[in-house]
Amino acid sequence: MKRKTTRRKFLVTSVAAAGTVVGCSALARNQTNTSASSKIAVTPASMPERVLGRTGISLPIFGLGCAGQTPLSKEGQEAAAVAILERALELGIRYFDTAAEYGPSEDYLGKVLPAYRDKIYLASKTHARDRDGAWRHLERSLKRLKTDHLDAWQLHHVSLPGEIEQIFSKTGAIKAVEEAKAQKLIRFAGITGHHEPDIIAEGLRRYPFDTTLICVNAADKHHPRPFIPTVMPVAREKNVGVIAMKVPAYGRLFKNNVLDGMQQAMGYSLTVAGVHCCVIAAETVEQLESNVKVAQAFKPLSEAEMTAIEQRTAIAWQENTFFRAWT
Repeated sequence: MKRKTTRRKFLVTSVAAAGTVVGCSALARNQTNTSASSKIAVTPASMPERVLGRTGISLPIFGLGCAGQTPLSKEGQEAAAVAILERALELGIRYFDTAAEYGPSEDYLGKVLPAYRDKIYLASKTHARDRDGAWRHLERSLKRLKTDHLDAWQLHHVSLPGEIEQIFSKTGAIKAVEEAKAQKLIRFAGITGHHEPDIIAEGLRRYPFDTTLICVNAADKHHPRPFIPTVMPVAREKNVGVIAMKVPAYGRLFKNNVLDGMQQAMGYSLTVAGVHCCVIAAETVEQLESNVKVAQAFKPLSEAEMTAIEQRTAIAWQENTFFRAWT
């Protein structure tokens, strides 16, 4: 118990010290550039909102993914990353999704989000399967993000049966999840994956996860092992918050006229019963703005519209679920 208490005090103290440095730097910037300070005022979301399952948190249906082939996960792209984050706040985005292994992503978020911490839902992930490795990731994530807690901490990309067994072993990562939750370093726990739906469903059966981040896109139906019919029934039964990822399949769904645009890709994913929101990365501010406009205009698709989209993706499902091979 003493070790746990010391660890929490150490983390909170470290974050507070880092926050002081950031605050002083921000003050200096504001004194020399008042237009920049007014630029990043947080505005109320104009997007539809849904309650994220058992978390009880109401969030806009669109959140920002902070990885992919975007400035947010690339070294040397701080200015572009900060611009995207600032614009996301302006547009009313409150869900920011990052991970320990997303390059400099957490560092970039830590330069912008701390001042808005009480207004956003911040999620990160650990790809460690053991308790000690997961703790190391959490400690580093909190320091990089300059926060004393995460809204959601997720087991990242759980793909194989052996990983499930390791996670739930006596020295597995689930121990770190439980300890961090008890110490209020995290509010909610999640499990993510885009390789094997049976593994995610098994994880949801074995542990009361609050959320799951899974691939839900318009080509999923045609995969031999689809996520939607495998994971969604378990998630709905347990009231797990479901976040859709890989929605446009890194833009491939728009090539060769498979789909007409994001309105169909996002519309399909958000219409699937039990999906509460989606996270999509943005390569530019303009792309982000376009995606938010789609979210603002979202209306659930009709059954006929869903069927038509499924028919269009039937001949192109392999290239639009290519990420399923990643382990």
